[in-house]
Amino acid sequence: MAVINLLQAVNQTLKQEMKRDKRVIVFGEDVGLEGGVFRATVDLQKEFGPDRCMDSPLSESGIVGAGIGLAINGLIPVVEMQFMGFSYPAFNQIISHMARMRNRSRGRYTVPMVIRMPYGGGIRALEHHSESTEALYAHIPGLKVVIPSTPYDAKGLLAAAIRDEDPVIFLEPKRIYRAFKQEVPDEEYILPIGKANIVKEGGDVTLISWGAMMRETLKAAELANEKGIHAEVIDLRTVAPIDQETVIESVKKTGRVVIVHEATKTLGIGAELISIINEKAFLYLEAPPARVTGFDMPFPLPRGEQHYIPSPDRILRKIEAVSNYLT
Repeated sequence: MAVINLLQAVNQTLKQEMKRDKRVIVFGEDVGLEGGVFRATVDLQKEFGPDRCMDSPLSESGIVGAGIGLAINGLIPVVEMQFMGFSYPAFNQIISHMARMRNRSRGRYTVPMVIRMPYGGGIRALEHHSESTEALYAHIPGLKVVIPSTPYDAKGLLAAAIRDEDPVIFLEPKRIYRAFKQEVPDEEYILPIGKANIVKEGGDVTLISWGAMMRETLKAAELANEKGIHAEVIDLRTVAPIDQETVIESVKKTGRVVIVHEATKTLGIGAELISIINEKAFLYLEAPPARVTGFDMPFPLPRGEQHYIPSPDRILRKIEAVSNYLT
């Protein structure tokens, strides 16, 4: 079993899936000879040739449009956007064609395609390089949106995304690409899309997060534990579809919930989770559900990003407020 980081897990999965199925192809800006801006696709062109791993023109709309056509005609494209903020020129292709082809053709055509996108802040990048707009894509019927938080999850979830019959947006939290390593099985395995993971069990409050924010959330859970508050921590893994069953069962047990995400607050995934909890577990609540999020503004330039991203201390303060509500 290898000890690898998240970026290496993505690369290993792409290699294994390309070996397993000759229909899997990889393309995007600089993914071939250079191996991608973060080197996620390094050596793929060398091993599989330029017909299966190739550079594309600098055209996000063209990348997604070509992928849709190839997928409809029998291939399995895994395309890369260099950064999530660069995906907006392809938005029309994604929501008007990729997401709705199955519905439009009454099931005759599917789009078995994956769009990989590094996302989130924390690397002191320029504008449009730190987006967390997962809610934009989660809102579109026909799209699955998957976000790993560990190397192990990245491998199992990316393999599931590539083998899915429908389009998947696979968001890679670039802040933790190389932040830590973990034992990852050498053999192939699948983690089901749409199934959350209970990372830590507890009975006092439910914490829900995903992607890079899982590390801050777990640190906050440790700080809360030192104060006698035992948090249950859920990694959502998939923000579309949401694993409602795991969320609701946990909230019924704890009666209190804090949702943590890096994206802006208004109309984010946290708002949807609170709505689900109010609809299905209202009578179990001991305190109003709470959110710790980014602010309703464009992601700041490097000097301000540490004030924008939720910190363990910000999360802890909300955990304490929820835990002390009417006690």
